[in-house]
Amino acid sequence: MSLIEVLGNGTRLEILRELSRGPKYVSELAEKVGMDGKSAVHHLSTLEDAELVEWYMRGNRKYYRLTSTLELRIAPPPERQFVLQADEVDAPDSTDQ
Repeated sequence: MSLIEVLGNGTRLEILRELSRGPKYVSELAEKVGMDGKSAVHHLSTLEDAELVEWYMRGNRKYYRLTSTLELRIAPPPERQFVLQADEVDAPDSTDQ
């Protein structure tokens, strides 16, 4: 799935917005976005496949965090520019991972 397809889903964008505020465990993220856990895991899996998020364990909770910085620039004519760029972020190491 292309990055455009991954980001073309409003739910996944909302998940990314929540994760931009800091790591969250699945149940907490599902509640904040307003979905059930199974749906959240599905979207998180898609984001993980796109290498935008990663997970780590702390106790019995699975936390997700962002691994990339996304930049989207769209300009009207005469530039007619469309740029979508993802850059890796140095995520802090977790000793529980």
